[in-house]
This record gives sequence, C-alpha cells and structure tokens, in this order.
Amino acid sequence: MSDIFSRIEHSRTADEVVQQIESLILEGVLRTGDRLPGERELARQFNVSRPILRDALKALEGRGLLTTRPGGGTHVADIIGQLFTKPVADLISMHRKAVADYLEYRREIEGVAAEYAARRATPEDLALLDRIMARMDEAHRTGDFDDEAEIDVEFHHAICECAHNILLLHTLRSCYRLLSEGVFQNRLLVFTVPGARDALLAQHRAIHAAVKAGDPAAARQAAMDHMIYVERSMAEAERSGDWQRVSRLRLRQRSDAGQIEPTRRRSQD
Repeated sequence: MSDIFSRIEHSRTADEVVQQIESLILEGVLRTGDRLPGERELARQFNVSRPILRDALKALEGRGLLTTRPGGGTHVADIIGQLFTKPVADLISMHRKAVADYLEYRREIEGVAAEYAARRATPEDLALLDRIMARMDEAHRTGDFDDEAEIDVEFHHAICECAHNILLLHTLRSCYRLLSEGVFQNRLLVFTVPGARDALLAQHRAIHAAVKAGDPAAARQAAMDHMIYVERSMAEAERSGDWQRVSRLRLRQRSDAGQIEPTRRRSQD
C-alpha cells in the first residue's frame, strides 16, 4: 500500500487528502478492511502535516468511510458492495425466483463488464488477471474444490475492475457479496454437475483470452456464454438433487413399510 498515495504538492489541506482517499475507495483500489499506514508514514506519503492528516481522517471516519480500531489502526469501512440492504438480501434468499433473476441480471452485466475490460484493461490489470488465472489453473489441477470456487468469484471481481467503470464495479461487487454471504446457498451446486469443473475452467480461459486480446465482442460473448452455462447447470443440479431427495424418501418409506422384501421375493419366484 506504500505506493498508492500521491504527494500533495500545492495547497496542502485536509480536503485534498480526503479527496484522494475517497477516490481510492471509489475506484476499488482500497477495499473493505484494508489498513492504512500509520499516521506518521501516511503524513509523509501525502507530504502534509500530521494535524492536517488527522483532520482528513476524522472527516472520512465521520462520513463512515473509515473506521478506527482501538490498537488496530485505521481501516476502510465495510461499505463496498452494499447496494443490497439486509432486508432486501433476506428477501432474495427466501424466494427461488430471485436466483433466476440474479443469474439473468448477471448474464447481461457480466457481458458489459467483459466488453469494457477488453477495451480498457491496462498492462497492470492484465498482469493481475494473469496471476488469478494461474491460481485458478492450479486449484483445478489439485482438485481444491473450495479454493476453485473462491477464485472463480475473484476472477469476476478482477474482470469488473478491468472495466474501469465505477458503477459496474460496485454493482457487481454487491452481486458477488450475495454469494459470499451465502444468500444463494446453492451457488456451489454447479460444480457438482459432471464435467462442470472442466467446462468452467475453459470458459474462464476464454474470457481471459478475449480480454487480453482486446477483443470486446469476443469478451462479451464469452462472459454471457459462461453465465448461460451457469444458469443451465444450476437448474440441472437442482433437478438432480430433487430427484435424489425424492428417491431417498421413497426408498426409506417403502423400507419402513416393509414393501421392499415382498417385492424382492416375488421377483425371485
């Protein structure tokens, strides 16, 4: 974090410090929970006095953008990706149609994000995306299911960051937050579909390749194809799960009722 703050060269005021930190939060450079350097170091990096820095941090904390933990320093507050209030998130979690609507929405918005990413990604963006893709390949190779699922979300985070659109960034982060907080309990079902892990890896590679190639149309199509696959796979996994649940209940009921053995004896006769 030592090189993300810029020296303030002219009118060294608390307002200039505030504006710079605001921009870093808004652009997604500073994330929820990130710890800022200590007061002396931060004042040095901004090239301002410590009283000016204190005024700026106090203003940002008063607006809910920063939080101070006793003995733990100053951190970015938990504000990113909170477009959905808790009551709304709770409602979404209780209605099955919300899952379909969520995936439908993501299909379109992920396509836009990938298209913009292909147009706007910087060499630094692509370097970060390369690292995430390498980690995804490794998790797939080792069969680390949980890690693979988490890197999946991280990959999509990185794509929307490459799009360099603030509203897209925070809208998609809010969508991903619903996943991380377990609003959609069945989000991992897609990984249970036969062949899904290989298919998902190939789809992420296609998005990655199109963004790196700077091909907006291909990136958009790859992202939308990926979400269509996720929609279909989740539906298939849910149906399969329902079938298994019903089959287990049927077997249990008939076993308890003593209906299995007579059937077996008749077949042997």
